[in-house]
Amino acid sequence: MHEVDARGAAAKMKAMEMPEDMSAGVPGLLLTMADIRRLPHVEMVTEFKCIEGWSEIVYWGGVRLRDFLVAFPPQRARDSQSASTELATSFPNYVGLDTPDGQYYVGIEREVAIHPQTLLAYELNGLPLTPDHGAPLRLVSPLKYGIKQLKQIGRITYSNVQPHDYWHEQGYDYYAGL
Repeated sequence: MHEVDARGAAAKMKAMEMPEDMSAGVPGLLLTMADIRRLPHVEMVTEFKCIEGWSEIVYWGGVRLRDFLVAFPPQRARDSQSASTELATSFPNYVGLDTPDGQYYVGIEREVAIHPQTLLAYELNGLPLTPDHGAPLRLVSPLKYGIKQLKQIGRITYSNVQPHDYWHEQGYDYYAGL
């Protein structure tokens, strides 16, 4: 679902299909929400800022993206047994996130990915996310405008090359930081 999707609850979630070349040696993990929920739960209140000028105070619950990256590091980091304290230097430069249907996608830089306030959220105001708000999992970062806070994550990738970004392709700043 796009940030501007007016269909709300009428939108249907589509299962993400694994790439055909996955069996051709492309490393990856297929995770479930249970895998995510096993990570330390974090709650925080942030100000969600829209690039159009409005803002709203929001109460989020989920896991730090940093904890996710430590638990599920890139293959290179898994092979070298990198410690979480070395994450800032051993981790690739970017994290790419795509919706399950692949129609919406963002890239964030390593410094934002490992920031303690960047979350993979699955709760809003103490309740599970609804489809309107990105269920079952969305990106939240008070360091970025809402256009970078992807709703409904289907795929997370790691790269040293800047990943594609939907809003950057529409003419917005790639970093869209506050």
